[in-house]
Order: sequence, then structure tokens, then C-alpha cells
Amino acid sequence: MPWMMMLSLVLLLVFHVSASWAASASVYDNFLQCLNTNTNPSSTQLSNIIYAENNPSYSSALRAYIRNSRFNTTSTPKPVLIVTPSASSHVQASVVCAKQLGIQLRIRSGGHDYEGLSYWSDQTFIVLDMFNLRTVTLGLAGATLGELYYRISEKSKVHGFPAGICPTVGIGGHISGGGYGNMLRKFGLAVDNVLDAQIVDAKGRLLDRKAMGEDLFWAIKGGGGGSFGVIVAYKLKLVPVPETVTVFQAARTLEENATKVVSRWQEVAPTTDDGLFMRLLLQPGSNTVKATIMAEFLGNADQLVSLLGKQFPELGLKKDDCKEMSWIESVLWWANYDNGTSPDVLLDRNPDHANFLKRKSDYVQTPISKSRLELVWKKMIEIGKIGLVFNPYGGMMSRIPASATPFPHRAGNLFKVQYSVSWGEAGAEAEKNYTTDTRRLFRFMTPFVSKNPRSAFLNYRDLDIGVNKFGNRSYEQGKVYGLKYFNDNFERLVKVKTAVDPANFFRNEQSIPPLPTLNSDPPHPILHLDAKDGSSSKLSMGKVKLVLALLVYSFISF
Repeated sequence: MPWMMMLSLVLLLVFHVSASWAASASVYDNFLQCLNTNTNPSSTQLSNIIYAENNPSYSSALRAYIRNSRFNTTSTPKPVLIVTPSASSHVQASVVCAKQLGIQLRIRSGGHDYEGLSYWSDQTFIVLDMFNLRTVTLGLAGATLGELYYRISEKSKVHGFPAGICPTVGIGGHISGGGYGNMLRKFGLAVDNVLDAQIVDAKGRLLDRKAMGEDLFWAIKGGGGGSFGVIVAYKLKLVPVPETVTVFQAARTLEENATKVVSRWQEVAPTTDDGLFMRLLLQPGSNTVKATIMAEFLGNADQLVSLLGKQFPELGLKKDDCKEMSWIESVLWWANYDNGTSPDVLLDRNPDHANFLKRKSDYVQTPISKSRLELVWKKMIEIGKIGLVFNPYGGMMSRIPASATPFPHRAGNLFKVQYSVSWGEAGAEAEKNYTTDTRRLFRFMTPFVSKNPRSAFLNYRDLDIGVNKFGNRSYEQGKVYGLKYFNDNFERLVKVKTAVDPANFFRNEQSIPPLPTLNSDPPHPILHLDAKDGSSSKLSMGKVKLVLALLVYSFISF
């Protein structure tokens, strides 16, 4: 009878949920026991930093740093535990215990991975959430960019750091993928200004630059998070900024000569004064495309207007179009806060509304002609929805060798392209429509972008370009996306990975694989949920002291 079938279904569901909770509780008990064994005594109650699925705070802890709602559905795989370390020793013990129990770790800093790889996996996994490690004076990797910028501004009005514009992005993931920002033409990427770091490796050791060696230090400066270990701290070199910077925003539609402006932008933006960054946003309308330039100049408005009057008369910039402000005020301007907003807002880690989103990336090495731009406009209007963001290179980016860090996209690249779409409707049909349209525009752009390989930016994570299944073809699968993200630097990253993590403990769907001879089988079989805590030697922590002062005071004179 139907009611009997329904009763069976309900009982099955209840059994499944109960079994899931029981399994989670078993993992919790084993992990907590292991954590206590492998962590030096402290004032921290370790049970307070671990959340199992039956914990009332589990759901809020998981959702707190999910920035893409595509990966916040009932069908999204959930972690068996969320661990929120408040000290580097907790990170060390978590690595040891996850390995001992045969559970994969996903490391989350700010949760801005476009494909959500820091908080979901098809395998049994634990989320190691770094948000408590955010004391900026110690440079801990769980801090956000907003917290970093705020703390810098507390100490100096003439120093900054060349990183991204979104204040809720976590420093750990941002820097490990390169760290792109609006001062890159003057000072390079965030990774170009890293002096030291602390990493917990696959053996649970806490290593600084000297202890890890130059090969691993090179690899973690742009080789991606989740491949080599857990970054817990950075020592960063601050950069000088003037007391006054200038910003402006100028928009043109096709009817207002946007094609001419965009064509000229391609010539000027990558070659102008290193202190000028002009981002270009392109958004389709019903019968037009709107081109908006958002710019920051490390100088005053008179200097900027004079410069662009000579180099970019097509824009017609006037002093009235410009706003002069301090560097920290420009951080707020880029983050779309109202004029006069207190910098205190940068300490808010969760102001974002998480939309559904899809992003992709490209690099342009030859200017796109006016006739081809008109074809792009036509396709954008036809598809609708999908915006493009052009970020100019040149300047310091062209002077730093491609092999200096794993991030290879230096000289020869005029600008980076981001394909961007966000939507509010839940459901598979909406996701299919928006992602399919994004891929259509991406395919259309093929003739205009880099080739052999068609390069991509790691921090604009895109699973369309390749996924690693961790089997006996892991190296070949990794090479597909690895060459696009890292170009000629991929093989060196593989060698470092093979040396420091040959068993591939630190991994995700787009991590660096070890050499195939050491990775012939899938790593770490899925744990049995009744696994018992094995014997492991207690971590020799000694008196490890964090000395990585992020605000490098020797650079600042008060």
C-alpha cells in the first residue's frame, strides 16, 4: 500500500540521518582524542573548536564563509567535521589527525574560491577553517584583506599593500594564488611582496622560509592553496603610497563612442604611468554595451588629468570627474562603500550576500581590433547577462620574470579578462542556463585570447578547464589545468609537490599532483567511520614563537 511505502521511506530516511549522525559522532570522538594527544596543553578547550553535524552551530559555522550559493544546497557534500583552530599548534595536530584517520582536509581562509573547493569534496572530508587565525600584527593567514588594510592604516597613512579590492577575501587563499590588486602595475602582485611565511607541512611540522627551503617557499607564492600544506602566517613587505591618491569612474555606451574608447584603452592602460590602474568593465544591455573605466592613480588629480589628456584624449577626463582621497579611503571606494564611510567597516568579515555565480578567465596578448570588438558587442548583446572585466598589466608586471613565482602571466600580456555572471534564482535549471551562456561567450572569445596554452588565472577558479580524479592518471589530469594556470612553471611545481607531499595528502580537484611514479593509486582510502585512534608520537612543538610581523615596522617611521 502507498502508506506502507511512505512509512518505509520515512523510516529509511530517519535511519540514514541517524546513521550519518552516529558516524559523524564517531569521527568527532576519534578526532578529538587524537587532537588532545597531539596538541600541547593550553587554555583552549579543544572540543570548542570542533563542530560535528549534530552540533547546533554546525550549519552556521559551515555557511558563514560560503560565498557561492551554488555550493550551499541540500545536495552539496558536507564535511564530517569543521575545525576552527585558534593556534598554529591546532593546525599541526589537525594535519596529523586527519592523516591518521584517513580523512581529506579542505582548507578555508575566506571562502572566496569561485568553485567552492575550500568547503566541499566528493570524498569524506574535514573543513579546516582558518578564520580565527587573523591577528594581523602576526600576519596569520585567516585574516581578510579588509583587516589587513585597516591595521596598516592604523599605523601609517603613507603605506599600503598591493592586493585585492574585496575586503572579505581571506589572505591565505588570496596570496597563495598570486594576489591580484590595483597596485600591481606599480608594485607587482601580493606574492611579489612576501618576505617569509609559516607553513604546516604534510608531516605536521611548522616551517618558516629557512626551514622549508627556497623551493617550497617559491611554490607557495602563487602555486595555489591546498597543494603543499597549510599556510598559517605571512611576513609581507609594505609599499609606499602617497598621502593623496585619485580615483575616477567614467562610463560610455556604444552610442557614446564606447568602441573607440575601449580600442584606445587597450593601447594606453598597459603602457601608461605605472602608478595608474584603469580597470574596464563591460556590461551588455538590451541593445547596447556599457563600458565603465574604474581607475586609481597614485598621485593628485591635476597630474592625472594632464597625463590622460596627452595619452587618452578619447576619454575626455576632467578634474571634476576625479576624487582625491587617502589610500585607505580608496580601499573603501573600490569596495563600493559610500563616501565618508568609516574604515571600521573593513573589519566586518560577513557583509556579503552570497549569490549564485560563475567565473572564467583569459589573457589577451594582442589588441582586439575595432571590427572584432564590434563582433564581441554583438555576441554579448545576443547572450545577455555575462559581463567582462579587463584588468591591465604592464609596468612592474612586465619587469618581473615569469619564473620568479609560480604565477607566470607577466610580460607579453596586455590584460586579463574575467567572465562574470551572478544570479539569485536557486535550482539546477537556472544554474545550467547561466553557466552555459558563460561558456558560450568564452568559446566565442577563443580567437582573441592567448593560445598554446589558453592561459587562465588560478584565483578565478574554473573547473571547466580540468578536474583531477586522484587516480593513476592524476599527473596527466593535473597537467591539463596546470599548464593553463602555471604555463612553464607547472613542472617545477610538480617536482616540489613530489618532494614535500609524495602521498598527495593535500589535494583538491585542481591541486598540483606529484609525479606519476609515486602516485599510481588513489591516495588515502576513505576512512572506516569506526576507525580507532592509532598511536602517533606527540608533536614536538618546543617553544615555537610567531615572529612574522606583518606590519613590517622597519619600513615605517612614526
